[in-house]
Amino acid sequence: MEKNKGISFFEKYLSIWVLGCMGAGILIGQYFGFIPEFLEQFTYAEVSIPIAVLIWLMIYPMMLKIDFKSIKNVGKNPQGLLISCGTSWLIKPFLMFGLASLFFLVVFKGFIDPELGKLYVAGAVLLGAAPCTAMVFVWSNLTKGNPAYTLVQVAVNDLLVLVLFVPIVTILLGITNIFVPWDTLFLSIVLFVVIPLVAGALTRKFMIEKKGLDYFTNNFIPKFDNITVIGLLLTLIIIFSFQGEAILNSPWLVAMIAVPLILQNLLTFAFAYFVSWKAKQPHCIAAPAGLIGASDFFELSVAVAITLFGVNSPVVLVTTVGVLTEVPVMLLLVAFVNRTKGWFDKDEQ
Repeated sequence: MEKNKGISFFEKYLSIWVLGCMGAGILIGQYFGFIPEFLEQFTYAEVSIPIAVLIWLMIYPMMLKIDFKSIKNVGKNPQGLLISCGTSWLIKPFLMFGLASLFFLVVFKGFIDPELGKLYVAGAVLLGAAPCTAMVFVWSNLTKGNPAYTLVQVAVNDLLVLVLFVPIVTILLGITNIFVPWDTLFLSIVLFVVIPLVAGALTRKFMIEKKGLDYFTNNFIPKFDNITVIGLLLTLIIIFSFQGEAILNSPWLVAMIAVPLILQNLLTFAFAYFVSWKAKQPHCIAAPAGLIGASDFFELSVAVAITLFGVNSPVVLVTTVGVLTEVPVMLLLVAFVNRTKGWFDKDEQ
């Protein structure tokens, strides 16, 4: 696995950039409405072409970092992998669904219309059903997590999302009487996972064969360091140019949407980290296991939400709030993980 760097300037202050993009998008929507109207013309099969291109710019650099040859090492720490996978796929989506339903349909029912609440639940489900991929390398590195384990887990998650994301989303949305066609969901996975996954794997193979692993790791990968964040921020400006009216009319909705999303991050982390501790896993395994469980593949969630519901939908607003809240929450959890290293057997670290 290539060397990991600490969190970059762009990544560290991502929530600040998101707020800036929110403001810029709202201003564009209010005073330069012809821009979102112009962009809305470029759609194919209900997919916004400009947003699709920007999302590929986000996801493709992530896929370059993943070496699927690491899958052969999957048996080297089966217990840690089982804890992480179990948290990501058996607990996280259903916990997110439960928390979102509780807050959007019960606790906040005096402020949120039931039909709107169902759409907010749908957005939360899309976040909860997509465990984080490449950003986990950053969180793991900041806690001195085992890089080989982290790489294997990310590679496994990228493969599992191909087969588990669609049925989990379909089942959970069906419970709230929001039915989405499987072919549209599969199209989303093909567009925003399969294509960048294959492109990243082929690029990695070609560059390593031509230039060597050292060049690929230290020269080629760094060229893409900020492309993911820039693609994300431009996408958010477009999204908020469509969402501005809803935010200006009800700014408090953003704060209410954030509540179950943050709780899900904290509770899934606590579960995976505590189970790893009880199972006597070393800290370098427990740290990435907990952080992988806590974080979301928000790039995929935003892309699928736009494809399924359209860029104007409240579902998309929920997934973008997930972008806003995740980085500060994850940095808080990183700090907690580093301070609790003493809980683990020093001989195992």
